[in-house]
Amino acid sequence: MIFESERSGAMWVTFTPDGRTRCRSQLRSAMLSRTHRADALLFAVAFLWGAGFVAQTAAMDHIEPLLFTAIRYAIGTLFLLPFVIRRKPLGGEWRAGLILGVIMFAAAALQQIGLVYTSASRGGFITGLYVLIVPIAGLAFGHAIRRGHVIGALLAAAGLYLLSGDLSGNTGKGDLLIMGCAVMWAVHVAMVGHLAPKAEPLRLAMSQFLTVAALAAFATPLFETINLDGILAAKIAILYSGIFAIGIAFSLQIVAQRDAPPTHAAIIMSLEAPFAAAAGIMIQNDRLDLKEWIGCGLMLTGVIASQLLTRKKTPEEKQIAGDPVR
Repeated sequence: MIFESERSGAMWVTFTPDGRTRCRSQLRSAMLSRTHRADALLFAVAFLWGAGFVAQTAAMDHIEPLLFTAIRYAIGTLFLLPFVIRRKPLGGEWRAGLILGVIMFAAAALQQIGLVYTSASRGGFITGLYVLIVPIAGLAFGHAIRRGHVIGALLAAAGLYLLSGDLSGNTGKGDLLIMGCAVMWAVHVAMVGHLAPKAEPLRLAMSQFLTVAALAAFATPLFETINLDGILAAKIAILYSGIFAIGIAFSLQIVAQRDAPPTHAAIIMSLEAPFAAAAGIMIQNDRLDLKEWIGCGLMLTGVIASQLLTRKKTPEEKQIAGDPVR
């Protein structure tokens, strides 16, 4: 039974019959709510990227990588434009977006060039290792490495290894190039975690899309042939990738990382691989063997470990456990 309640600032103080004081912090509740929202958005990002992988492979049957990159990032830019016009800038979005866009383009270019010299399975696995590099990159921006994040990242990497299929063969030039891609993606995730809280998210997203589109458009005629028939043949895949995998997913990533540590975000976003496998099963009638199913399970376990081992107790949970409530 509650005898009396009073509100003081951000705290609810409740007096109980046995004289104990229960404190419920509105700020704490708000932080938990924002954290849960960020996690939900990151799951959505992983899903959209995973489904987008099927669209990406379909588009690659008709057009070359740089052209595909230029078009889909241009579509992502145009998709965000109506929303950005009505938003007030917080300052520095264009400069930050330029930096993020250069890093993103470098990652994409290193991956595409590396895939010329190595298999898709090896390339996908090495790229996914960015989840292990993010904690190190995050140190440069003052993000602490927590035990739950390390365990979650290791489980995610182990699951990705099992999910990646045949990784046989010697390490070559392509593997080293894609490792450079993994480093760039890790730096990108860490920098988003550093820049996102200070910027208007949609303006930041659009500025990085525009940078990637411009760099890819400049590079395309230097290294590839523009195939209009191929563009028309891949139009559905291009539109899906541009709107959902780029315009929506990367924007959600920036919004989510305003409230999620980079390593935790990377672990959840690594679920792109299981979602891609699920999309392949539903759309392309792919099949997974036992080892690959175990890999999916390990990656999901990594996400859960990251959630549980880094989660702080609420005041009510501390009271039940007999811990002091502050």
